[in-house]
Amino acid sequence: MMFRTRGRGAPRTPAGGAASGWRLMAGLAGAPVVVVSVFRAVPREWPTTVVQLVSFTPWLVLPASASLLFAVLGRRRWMAGAAAGLVAVQLFWLVPLDYARAAPDSGAGTVEGAVEVRAMSLNAKLGKADAAEIVRLVRENGITLLTLQEYTTALEDRLAASGLAELLPNRISAPAGGAAGNAVYSVHQLVAEGKVPDSHFPMPMIRLTAESHGERAVIELTNVHTRAPVGVGLPKWRSDLAALGRLVSRPGNVVLAGDFNASYDHAEFRRLLEGGGRAGVDVGMAQGSRLVPTWPMDDVLLPGITIDHLVTSPSVRSAAYTVHRVTGTDHAAIMATLTVPATG
Repeated sequence: MMFRTRGRGAPRTPAGGAASGWRLMAGLAGAPVVVVSVFRAVPREWPTTVVQLVSFTPWLVLPASASLLFAVLGRRRWMAGAAAGLVAVQLFWLVPLDYARAAPDSGAGTVEGAVEVRAMSLNAKLGKADAAEIVRLVRENGITLLTLQEYTTALEDRLAASGLAELLPNRISAPAGGAAGNAVYSVHQLVAEGKVPDSHFPMPMIRLTAESHGERAVIELTNVHTRAPVGVGLPKWRSDLAALGRLVSRPGNVVLAGDFNASYDHAEFRRLLEGGGRAGVDVGMAQGSRLVPTWPMDDVLLPGITIDHLVTSPSVRSAAYTVHRVTGTDHAAIMATLTVPATG
């Protein structure tokens, strides 16, 4: 009589055990990527936590790639294929299809029938930004238009003492406590035209007239500072971005400059660029700097994201986009040369 053991499989080999471990690690690395990717892909009004997580979408390529590596080591074709697809999705979002379509002509040099404006924008973090550094950046980079958010009386005094008025003599400013203050400095003529209606922070709209080499150009400028998508401020963040989207679709040469508290990975910001029909241009993206972070620039242990932007109407071309750290603030300064069509 012969006996047979029942209910037991073949013994697990060391190699098989290692493969199972790699597969487990592939799942652990890929699962959060899948979750956030679903939130990124579905353009609905997500709650605060999701909106904040979606901000860090560009960094998901790292755990997605790790998941692919672990899946390959785990020797499961279907798992490796799924992880590869996850990586492909992240790469697709890093360089979206409308990247080239949105990019304006960025050829260098003077354009006939146009005026160049060298623009810079900075969130000064409750007025704590180093005024001497701001003035140095203006001087060394030939800035002719400066927009500041979170602008205070103390910062205004420090900028004056550092000689900003000698470089940019025209100013429209509204210093305030907390984060509500703002200012625009320029060598060009500035005329106040009101504020964005019902915004959380005052966002002034200014008509800027620039003249150079006998040419004259007009910019409809808005100094942007939206509500942060935090807690009860989430609906106001959405309404601020929607209002800016309506502005970018206006006739003329529109420039929105400042702290949008939103990245391209937010559906709300992408809708802003759509502008109700006339697409706006994110200058940083158009100049190949989508992934250069502008926040946080201090010691906060978070991956950097891009929430400060120069957004223009398609008629305004751009070049020489750069990002610069400034002591005292958690935001970077952003700059670019804008080429604006002259008026007839």
